Amino acid sequence: MNHNSRILPLAVLCLILLAGCASTGSSAKRKDWTAEQFYLSGRKALLATRYTKAINRLETLEARYPYGAYAKRAQLDVAYAYYKNHESDSAVAAANRFIRLHPTDPHVAYAYYLKGLAYFNAHRSAVYRLFDKNNLIDRDDHSAKRAIATFETLVRRYPHSRYAPDAYRRMVYLTDLLARNTVDVAKYYYSRRVFVAAVNRAQYVVEHYQQTPAVEEALGIEAMAYRRMGLEHLSQASLAVLEKNFPHSHYIAKTEAIPEPRPAAVK
Repeated sequence: MNHNSRILPLAVLCLILLAGCASTGSSAKRKDWTAEQFYLSGRKALLATRYTKAINRLETLEARYPYGAYAKRAQLDVAYAYYKNHESDSAVAAANRFIRLHPTDPHVAYAYYLKGLAYFNAHRSAVYRLFDKNNLIDRDDHSAKRAIATFETLVRRYPHSRYAPDAYRRMVYLTDLLARNTVDVAKYYYSRRVFVAAVNRAQYVVEHYQQTPAVEEALGIEAMAYRRMGLEHLSQASLAVLEKNFPHSHYIAKTEAIPEPRPAAVK
């Protein structure tokens, strides 16, 4: 047998043992770390985008030293690390915890902002599914709606916060997106002659998303659907609102072009 073939496995074994000893030594050394050492290690990992390690260090800090400035800082940094690590539920939970424990802290606006971002980017599924034309009915807008509510709270409570302008832009963007989603569903129902469902969706847009561009189309679909159902007085009421607010809307002509349904023959 070749002499080198016996040496190689032994060398590899030694390296493994040495690595294990080094790891154990590092773990043992951390037992004596101060709150500052844990925090600086967590921050270093955070800046190096090693988010899992950062979460471990910062959560260990809070568990061992639950009181003091470092623990409070760690709570916000953990929320950010979870957000960057695409763990939205954990990011929201961490942000909520900071808000609950420190409601008057100067950084609570940032906690709301992180919470909103976590909902906004929740695997981006809530946003991407809004554009899925093959899944019009079963779209999940839950995260988007929670993001809007969180950003709205931030803007209302902390209007002068540095995070308020971006929160407002994201809130408007998501609101427009949800309105468009609901109009698309109304159009889907209208195209399949399910007029009652089309009207219900259109009315929801008119009632809940009044400041969005989707209102024009919602009013148009509502007017056309009522006319298709033979409810001319309701169609004219919707049309009047449409003409007053959007006098150049092409839905005015489209609605007027729909022939009135013939009354059913009496047998």
